Amino acid sequence: MESPSVKNKIHLDTDLGGDIDDLCALAMLLRWSDDLQISGITTVAEANGRRAGYVQHVLNLEGRNEIPVAAGADVSQEFYRYPELGYPDEGRYWAQSIPTRTNEIEAALALLKQSIEQGATIIAIGPYTNLYLLDLQYPGILMEANLYLMGGYVYPIRPGYPNWSNEYDWNIQVDVRSARHVLENSKPVMIPLSVTVETALRRAHVERLQQAGPLGQLLAMQAEAFAVDEKNESGIGETCPGLPRDIINFQHDPLACAIAQGWDEGVEFETVPLVLEEKDGWLHERIGTTGKPVQIVTKIDGPRFNEFWLDKVTKRGS
Repeated sequence: MESPSVKNKIHLDTDLGGDIDDLCALAMLLRWSDDLQISGITTVAEANGRRAGYVQHVLNLEGRNEIPVAAGADVSQEFYRYPELGYPDEGRYWAQSIPTRTNEIEAALALLKQSIEQGATIIAIGPYTNLYLLDLQYPGILMEANLYLMGGYVYPIRPGYPNWSNEYDWNIQVDVRSARHVLENSKPVMIPLSVTVETALRRAHVERLQQAGPLGQLLAMQAEAFAVDEKNESGIGETCPGLPRDIINFQHDPLACAIAQGWDEGVEFETVPLVLEEKDGWLHERIGTTGKPVQIVTKIDGPRFNEFWLDKVTKRGS
């Protein structure tokens, strides 16, 4: 689907610092392969550079300070459905206070623009605000991008998995204005919620993570804290037969990143005519004859991906 040269260069746009699957995604990319170049990382739904600080801390752990980082759209800019986006306790999730990393938003847009011009695959695993602002400043640039978006709710979630509605699609619904613009002004591959809910970070993974160097230990610590806070094992694990009983969290973002990098074991795609409709402040996607052709992932092998992710993040650093 992409040329090998494009596959080997990526730009990650992330809201790392809340749900731990962003950290799981970044860890996987950092340990993907020696020939993968991360041309830049931008953060979104920011709080004065807090997320960018977390990203920089992770890069420090891996000795990857050559990767440029820039903080993007901030919650103070009033793009988001919720005025405050909560953060877990730093002591429990990071074991220390992490310095923020601030910059003017123009730096994030410039970094995204540079990555697109270099032919990097752009992987957005948070709200699409940075992409929206980029396209406003450089009209038409998103049409040039090799863009993968974590998000979307086209087909319903299969039986055996959480019975979530369209409103659970955080990346799109938290900033509908940006999401609609990006979907209408780009040629993305969408990795929708209906397939990402078939993945799992498991309690069975924690022991191997603890043996995978400082980054693996950070993943293990956050997984254990998240398990206490979210209690998915006693909720989702006991009520969703399609998922393992020891589920700690979903791997929405790692799956999107892996597919963007060419992982295709059990992955199926479909190009559908997508119609966007906004109702009562929520964005709805449906298939209709007047829609714009969009490529979406329609099927994955969740258990196979869970093991693939674990192998990637634990193969180095142990």
